[in-house]
Amino acid sequence: MKYTKKIIFSFLIFFSYILNVNAELKIDITSGYTEPTPIGIHDFIGTNDEENNVAKQITKLVIADLNNSGIFKIIDPKAYIQKIPSPNVMPKFSDWRVINAQALIVGSTQINKSGQVRIEFRLWDVFAEQQMAGWAFSTARSNWRQISHRIADKVYERLTGEIGYFDTRIAYIAESGPAKKRVKRLAIMDQDGANHRFLTDGSNLVITPRFSPSHQELTYLSYIGRIPRVYLLDIETGKQEKVGDFPGMTFAPRFSPLGDQVIMSLATEGNSDIYSYNLQTNIRKQLTSYRGIDTSPSYSPNGKRVVFNSDRGGSPQIYVMSNKGKKIKRISFGKGHYSTPVWSPRGDYIAFTKYFNKTFYIGVMTPEGKGERVIAKGFLVEGPTWTPNGRMIAYTKKDYPMKKKEGKTRIFLIDLTGFHEREIITPLEASDPAWSSLLN
Repeated sequence: MKYTKKIIFSFLIFFSYILNVNAELKIDITSGYTEPTPIGIHDFIGTNDEENNVAKQITKLVIADLNNSGIFKIIDPKAYIQKIPSPNVMPKFSDWRVINAQALIVGSTQINKSGQVRIEFRLWDVFAEQQMAGWAFSTARSNWRQISHRIADKVYERLTGEIGYFDTRIAYIAESGPAKKRVKRLAIMDQDGANHRFLTDGSNLVITPRFSPSHQELTYLSYIGRIPRVYLLDIETGKQEKVGDFPGMTFAPRFSPLGDQVIMSLATEGNSDIYSYNLQTNIRKQLTSYRGIDTSPSYSPNGKRVVFNSDRGGSPQIYVMSNKGKKIKRISFGKGHYSTPVWSPRGDYIAFTKYFNKTFYIGVMTPEGKGERVIAKGFLVEGPTWTPNGRMIAYTKKDYPMKKKEGKTRIFLIDLTGFHEREIITPLEASDPAWSSLLN
């Protein structure tokens, strides 16, 4: 699917925001583990075979998105008592309460003569017996997948109060071949694995892809001509260009929140410092100056601060500073070595990789270094990346080697409670995930 297409979508709020606010269904995803909330998703409705075919595809994808979040449990349609003929018909709520559905989604599809499809749906609070919201989208039929993700996003947002993350993409490194001749290709896919494609052919080693805020560009490290350099790639056109022409090795690139700068490490003679590079003026600015290793920088959401990894305290730890390289402060003080810090899109947490007692961990802490806790561990887990709502983290996970065979390298997703974990399925082994912001 080409995301450069403009999607015409009408946003209609039918009877939003109910009379009895106190009785409204609301799911808390900020506390500890809770059982998934049971909801019903009635088959979307069409008036002919063509419309019914699109309706079934949409229903299936919305179910998959919400199930995969770990927050919702879609009740088996075989248990449904009522068959609803139209989203404009009020449900018989007693039929849905008896199967313990706390919310209900009902939708329809209509295809006009020009091939445009109109998708309408309503979200009902079953126990309060009231509509929570309703939306309608109009788009080209070929965009049914993206609209399905948007429907899941709207439901997620309305029931949790947080933005969704389903209408997004993941860039990652696709890995194949033996350990000593590993082929690493840059790849991209929808967050559910659809629309997968390779962006590089594997002739040059590629690592650490990162999205720009505009979605259309990736920055990454590539060993073209055996020289490690940071590159920019336009996802849609395939145009690739080098970020500056610096002496030494450049690595660990990330965009600024506005997308006008890239922050990265520059290594010369065994020493690495952090630099920012303005993509519009081509001006390079050195932010740290330390005779050791400063690396893995990541901007705060407002761009005013930077978190990074440094061994200036004697071992790899996490530090924060201003975006001008001032007020450097260490924030990690637990046991072990810390690396790959990345600021949450919400600004409330910093995710990191930790190594202690021969085990790797994915953890989070506040930007002040408070409330450190681990949410995943394994033989090798590393490289966290945030979903755009800042409520889930994707990361690389490598299995334990078995009988002299290398363990598989895969990407997993886990929420901040550390309970809802699932693998993100890819065609090949996978590492270094990067999550885009919402595409709409």
